Amino acid sequence: MTTYYHYHATPIGKLLLAGNEEHLKLLGFPNGSRARRHEPRWQKSLAPFRAAIQQLDEYFAGDREQFDLSLAPQGTDFQRQVWQALCDIPYGETWSYGQLAKYIGRPKASRAVGAANGLNPIPVIIPCHRVVGCNGKLTGFGGGIETKAFLLNLEAEGRTPGLNFAF
Repeated sequence: MTTYYHYHATPIGKLLLAGNEEHLKLLGFPNGSRARRHEPRWQKSLAPFRAAIQQLDEYFAGDREQFDLSLAPQGTDFQRQVWQALCDIPYGETWSYGQLAKYIGRPKASRAVGAANGLNPIPVIIPCHRVVGCNGKLTGFGGGIETKAFLLNLEAEGRTPGLNFAF
């Protein structure tokens, strides 16, 4: 099956969207430890990503709290369990890695949860940015800590006046 890609300009930079005609499989950051570029064999096309682009634009405008897209993240069963649980963290809230581990029924697996969180292939849409250290501090993020702070501050606006995540 053909993999398509498109770069979409957002307030956090040009995001790489990749997938097929049915599913979004990847959202790549332009910077940070998980920066991604398209692969040479992929075909450039806007068409498969119209819904994702619209929903991302709504999110960055503050008009969308949840995404409704067909996703197909590739990973182990455990990773997919963690990524599914990330989608249950309410907009504008943060959980610690320990809270997330307890939520999936693996209370001693906070490090494994952190590793799975860091490998999330569809960040922002699968909101791994909502996970923070046990002390509430911002920890590593594939798009860079500045991007994580931006996303958390975007979500906090209007929910908790004066709340500001710093990096």
